[in-house]
Amino acid sequence: YNEYKSYLRNSMLQAHRFLRKGVVLGRCLYSSLTDNDINHFRGVLDDAGVLTEDLDFYNEDWLGIMKGRSKLVLRPSTTEQVSSVLKYCNDRELAVVPQGGNTGLVFGSTPLKDEVVLSLQRMNKITKFDKDFGVIYCGGGTVLHQIEEYGKDHGFTIPHDLGSKGSCTIGGNLATHAGGLRIVRYGRLRGAVLGMKIVLADGTILDDMTMMRKDNTGYDVKQLFIGSEGTLGVITEVSLLLPALPKSVNLVLFGCNSFEEVMKLCPSAKRDVGEIVSACEFMDGTTMQAVVKNVNIPYPMENFYKYYFLVETSGMNEVHDKEKLESFVAKAFENGLCTDGVVPENRNQV
Repeated sequence: YNEYKSYLRNSMLQAHRFLRKGVVLGRCLYSSLTDNDINHFRGVLDDAGVLTEDLDFYNEDWLGIMKGRSKLVLRPSTTEQVSSVLKYCNDRELAVVPQGGNTGLVFGSTPLKDEVVLSLQRMNKITKFDKDFGVIYCGGGTVLHQIEEYGKDHGFTIPHDLGSKGSCTIGGNLATHAGGLRIVRYGRLRGAVLGMKIVLADGTILDDMTMMRKDNTGYDVKQLFIGSEGTLGVITEVSLLLPALPKSVNLVLFGCNSFEEVMKLCPSAKRDVGEIVSACEFMDGTTMQAVVKNVNIPYPMENFYKYYFLVETSGMNEVHDKEKLESFVAKAFENGLCTDGVVPENRNQV
């Protein structure tokens, strides 16, 4: 793990040096931040919305590899405030870096130099929820886990799941078009987006907030901003369609001694449990041993293997789902698609 992190750090440092050179050459395109600028923003936002000290969290990437030199973090709480901030920055030619939960691993939300950081942390409110259709309205800074827990309380779940869901925000998820663990069940996240509010660089507000799922009246403009990583605009509000919360969730973890076994398990899972499969994950033996050693969790098998393949199913009928999964596991062993396998005995083990 340490060797990998060292290799990653050295590679990223080389890339970052190259990027910094480009920023230095093109620095004349942007203005430098002044006290007058900061005083202007204090008039637009409250005291909690303008930060000039203790900015390490906003300047560093999640891995702690890169660090920018931003001297100002702005934290608006409404779409109108985002509009005012961006209009001023556009007029003054101040460089801006939009930031959600700052959980990205490719430095997309890390300042290269002294850009103004526009953090959506305070735009984290769930403003409306339609209990009949599972449509949720929330700010772009709403943490993914917050949406998940809110949905659970009303019988719904989120259409995608991420390891960083305790920190990442829905606006950042959409800006980067994060895939997540449940893509095999619910598809890409863009398919769950019903509406968005976006603020363009000049402060113009595009209001496409709706709960209508089937809409073929012209261009679906909001889709342009999904995956744009803040280059076209800042996503400030979102309406999402949440799927029903499954009543039955089951797992099986396979141990394989060859990658060929893994390659055969995946299509087999689609054939045998396709209607209830919700996630398929692959990991190698080195990764598994690193997790067991560093996270200090019990290993569920007797021996370690070269490769692992995990299948999660979720549905509405516990008996039916278990029978389907057991049949799939039995076929996998009979056809030599795995060397070992384990199924949790209870929900706590899941």
